[in-house]
Amino acid sequence: MISALLITGCTTSTEELLPTNGSTMRDIWDKGASNNDLHLYRSQQGRTLDPVDYIPNSEQRAYTRTAENEINNLFPRLPNPDLIMYVYPHQTRSGEPLSIPGYSTVLPFYGRVQYAQPGDRTRGL
Repeated sequence: MISALLITGCTTSTEELLPTNGSTMRDIWDKGASNNDLHLYRSQQGRTLDPVDYIPNSEQRAYTRTAENEINNLFPRLPNPDLIMYVYPHQTRSGEPLSIPGYSTVLPFYGRVQYAQPGDRTRGL
């Protein structure tokens, strides 16, 4: 009995939540808007007629701050020379010789990548 009373106490009618009095979204928007600045902005008369001077994307890229740019500028990688090796095409030495195409591989001289602290010199004098 109590559970049925609790369940019905929390319910509301759909007419209260979603009234169907015939008003449109435009009417609701107009009632909520205190001024017509948005309508003025969206109309052609409220827009500026001067052309906008856009900066080309290639020029913007140099001035844009990204997380990658900040990390590379603050913590540059210390020089770690790479040994580039080319393995010529060959066959496996198993029971069935399989052809392996040639490929190149890169081996860094140091096992870990080291990063400089902010302000450390990464190039020679």
